[in-house]
Amino acid sequence: MKVILLQDIKNVGKKDEIINANDGYARNYLFPKNLAIEANKDNLLKLQAKKDAKTHKKNLEIEEFKNQAKKIEELTLQINVKAGSNGKIFGGVTSKEISEELKKQYKIDIDKKKIILKETIKNIGRFSVDIKFGDGINAKLTLNIQPE
Repeated sequence: MKVILLQDIKNVGKKDEIINANDGYARNYLFPKNLAIEANKDNLLKLQAKKDAKTHKKNLEIEEFKNQAKKIEELTLQINVKAGSNGKIFGGVTSKEISEELKKQYKIDIDKKKIILKETIKNIGRFSVDIKFGDGINAKLTLNIQPE
C-alpha cells in the first residue's frame, strides 16, 4: 500500500515522502498514530500543491536575497568608533554592530550570523566584509571605520 508520511520515521522515511508500506503496518500502526495517510488521488494532489507552494516561497526568498546582495554591493557603511591616537579601536567592531548599523542607516535587516568576519575589526580604515545569504548568494560590504 502506498502511503504519504506525515512525520519523519526512523528507518522508514522522511516527512512528505511516498513509500510502499505493508497493509497491516499501515492500517495498524501508521494510520492510528497519524504518522501517515493513504496515497490516494486527493492526498497526492494536496502533497503536490504543498510542494509547489514551498518551491514558490523558496524562489521568492532567493529573489529577495539577490536584491539585498545587489543593494549591499553598492553601499559603504560608515561606522564611528572611539579610538586611541595610534589608530587602535577601544573594543572592536563585531558582526552584531555591523548588522545594527545596516539596519539603522539603510533599513536593511541582515542576521549577524550571515556576516562573515574572520576576527573582530580593531583598526581604523576601510574593510571589505563578506555576507553569505545562502543558496550561493554572497555580497561584499565596504566598511569605513572612522574615529569619533
